[in-house]
Amino acid sequence: MKKIGILIILSLTFQLNGQSTSHEEQIKTIYNKALTEGKAYSWLDHLSNKIGGRLSGSLNAERAVKWGKDELESLGLDRVYLQEVMVPKWVRGTFEYASIITGPGMSMNVPVCALGGSISTPSSGLRAGVIEVKSFDELEALGEKNVKGKFIFFNRPMPADRINTFEAYSKTVNQRTQGAAKAARLGAVGVIVRSMNLRLDDFPHTGTMRYGDLPNNMRIPAAAISTNGAQLLSSMLSLNKDLKFYLKLDCKNFPDVLSHNVIGEIKGSEFPDEIIVVGGHLDSWDLGDGSHDDGAGIVQSMEVLRLFKEMNYKPKRTVRVILFMNEENGLRGGTTYASVAKENKEQHIFALESDAGGFSPRGFSFEANPSQFEQINDWKMYFEPYMADRFELGGSGADIGPLRNNQIVLSGLRPDSQRYFEYHHTANDTFEAINKRELELGAAAMSSLVYLVDQYGF
Repeated sequence: MKKIGILIILSLTFQLNGQSTSHEEQIKTIYNKALTEGKAYSWLDHLSNKIGGRLSGSLNAERAVKWGKDELESLGLDRVYLQEVMVPKWVRGTFEYASIITGPGMSMNVPVCALGGSISTPSSGLRAGVIEVKSFDELEALGEKNVKGKFIFFNRPMPADRINTFEAYSKTVNQRTQGAAKAARLGAVGVIVRSMNLRLDDFPHTGTMRYGDLPNNMRIPAAAISTNGAQLLSSMLSLNKDLKFYLKLDCKNFPDVLSHNVIGEIKGSEFPDEIIVVGGHLDSWDLGDGSHDDGAGIVQSMEVLRLFKEMNYKPKRTVRVILFMNEENGLRGGTTYASVAKENKEQHIFALESDAGGFSPRGFSFEANPSQFEQINDWKMYFEPYMADRFELGGSGADIGPLRNNQIVLSGLRPDSQRYFEYHHTANDTFEAINKRELELGAAAMSSLVYLVDQYGF
């Protein structure tokens, strides 16, 4: 009996080692193909340079939908289809302009852009005094008496001591999203918000803002000012509290319009009812061409299914790629997809999103219970040779967030984040800012994780 027991243990050890070697070889093949025969970079070149910025509700967004559907169909997937989504339509309009006025005939232009969803200024623009604040508490303490008839200048920088730049972003972004509504209730005529950027430069960063339940007649224009512009305005205010600020915006909000999520899938060979999702958002802001945010995530997600087809890998579970529409100013694509999935009683076991730029992948973050995360941690060894083995709990992605329940594991690709906010929501988020190899490494890391989830399930 003792000899039999030893033989069983040896047999199991051999099987596990053999399986591990098989996974290592499969992942090596994924990386080799992604780095030598990859299509992500050429896809992104077309999406960025032939289509361009893809704001929800725009012609370019619909051109991107058609492109995404055509490309997925060319891969020979089991199913490719469009899912209807009603999205907001906001148009930036003509040239945006701002200046700091210190006296008659004395003004300095500063770089600004309208925040997404803002109303326009009067056709002649707005001219008023400026009050600088760093927090909502500081704004409330001023009261209506001091705020009425003025621009509120929100000048809270992203904290430079946070190594995780997304954490730094989260500490400041509420002044962009909520600032106008709070300032309007105190009688302000407009808001100017410091761009969400750790670097000092001349690129204003757009992004969504919300009026909430504020009546239309109380809504005020909202603009972002570049970090260099914010530094200049703050410095000049310290010398002259009575200076004026001039702002001209020509943006407009229109009724919702029809758009689509683009979906493609490979049907599972053993457990077709268990669904693995990988995706990013197809829409982008309109200032650049959206290469990092989120063209990179789109093409990396498409590459996962293309690599599986190229390798003739037949997944056990259904693997579905989703090119979500309207993450930037509404999240309608993600919420619609989750709602339809719930209605259809679909069983999603895993969802992976890439929406943090096309930089070198460092690992993944996960929303998972302790036993699931323990299982996932066992896979770190497969990512060590590729320096993408940083696995941590907490956070995934906005578009897959609505799928959250007590069973599904959600994950986000985590590239190096130090330069991301130099490009996020700006005119310099263009194809020239993409490194081909880094983009391909991200696609390979995502494909490898999806492969392991498909092999093991949860």
